[in-house]
Amino acid sequence: MKHEEANKEIGGREAKGQRSKRAEKQKGREAEGNSKIQNPQSPIPNPQSPIPSPQSPIPNPRSPVPNLDNWLEIGKIVSPQGLSGELKVYPVSDFPERFEVPGKRWLLRLDGTEPQPIELLTGRYISNKNLYVIKLTGVETCDQAEALRGCKLMVPASDRPQLGEDEYHVLDLIGLEVFMQASGELVGTVVDIIPAGNDLLEVKLDKSFATDKKQKTVLIPFVQAIAPVVDLPSGRIEITPPPGLLEVNN
Repeated sequence: MKHEEANKEIGGREAKGQRSKRAEKQKGREAEGNSKIQNPQSPIPNPQSPIPSPQSPIPNPRSPVPNLDNWLEIGKIVSPQGLSGELKVYPVSDFPERFEVPGKRWLLRLDGTEPQPIELLTGRYISNKNLYVIKLTGVETCDQAEALRGCKLMVPASDRPQLGEDEYHVLDLIGLEVFMQASGELVGTVVDIIPAGNDLLEVKLDKSFATDKKQKTVLIPFVQAIAPVVDLPSGRIEITPPPGLLEVNN
């Protein structure tokens, strides 16, 4: 099965035997609560907004705090690359086209202003570092690139790509209830997805399931053999863990 995940092999750099799960981090949302993205038809910002200059002044501190619920974070600029204004980006999206296909993206600065449109010119993946090197319009020097360190690349939440069969958005997995397939017993609720050799579902244990009252969560590999049923409409995952798996977490 295909797998795509930040911190892992992305798009064609596939890991065998894993559930496919695509992630993009939505700003302003917590791990618990509604796992669906709100307002999927939210309007895309005005494409005629001016492209920000790396030397843009700090905005008026009285400016209202922007509502970022309608945005997805796709990557964070970590440093300049070379002397010509290229940037190293750490991806928090599983979609390589976000960094490799030229076109409009949005830049969120450290001061927390409303994301502003900017053009992605080129991008390439560095597999051994899990980083992309990108080129943005208007960023021509190392100093201009340095000024963008820590800034985030964003896209509108309405721009979530379509998934293939057996692929899932992380946001859609958070909040699902996990049941033992054989007995129907409620294990708990998915509160996070942890990247590892195999992606792990972090499940907050239901009080009725926890034998050790000190144990609050359990980690369950998100692979076909252990999580054969993922039913998004019903909000449930069914698991068939091998003996001792849930106890290992202790």
